[in-house]
Amino acid sequence: MNLTPSREANLEDRLLICDCDGVLIDSEAVAARMLVGELQALWPGVDVEPVVMPLLGLRIEAVLASAADTVNRALTNDQVVAIRRAVEAAAIEAPTVPGIAEALAAVPFTKACASNSFSTYVDAVLQRTGLLRFFGERRFCADMVANPKPAPDVYLAAARAMRIDPLRCLVVEDSVTGVSAARAAGMPVLGFIGGGHASEGQIGALEKAGAQAVFDDMTRLPALVEQWLQNATFELR
Repeated sequence: MNLTPSREANLEDRLLICDCDGVLIDSEAVAARMLVGELQALWPGVDVEPVVMPLLGLRIEAVLASAADTVNRALTNDQVVAIRRAVEAAAIEAPTVPGIAEALAAVPFTKACASNSFSTYVDAVLQRTGLLRFFGERRFCADMVANPKPAPDVYLAAARAMRIDPLRCLVVEDSVTGVSAARAAGMPVLGFIGGGHASEGQIGALEKAGAQAVFDDMTRLPALVEQWLQNATFELR
């Protein structure tokens, strides 16, 4: 891509921020199955799947706390830690989202990762998948900030670290929790629904949460980024 000097300058203060689970790797369905299985083993006879599924995108600890409260059950701290580790161990082996490496390579400015997972998990994912080359040390995780998503902390931390105005950051998220966090940080958001956990209702939910566009094919990401750079209106699909 040949860039004019003004175009190059315009790209220097732009930042693409990607969520990890559901955007870089197709792990949310894996995590959901593990969460449901672990809770059903602890609470025989309790239908936990409809309780867990709407909570995807929250920190695992928050999912477990909300699920326990909803079904009037309790979890010890040791059980919470054990479930989180089991979920992470399963999710870390999930495949990358099809086309993500090519899409990231085609976006001509700096990238960062902002996740509700722990930094050790995200580091392992980026290393295993080879996606680390796009992010380097520019990853911001829930255990690095005061409040996890849907609070804006991880996104604001990324913008501050890179010294880039939030309005010049573009976020890719797959959950209402993540979209809400990015919008609270004052950042435009693309909603991605190409993961194995996607559903028809997710489109409207992400749009309602504030996603400017919703897409299901990662090969479309460079074109959507280009529209954003040109201040064009995103095409909703």
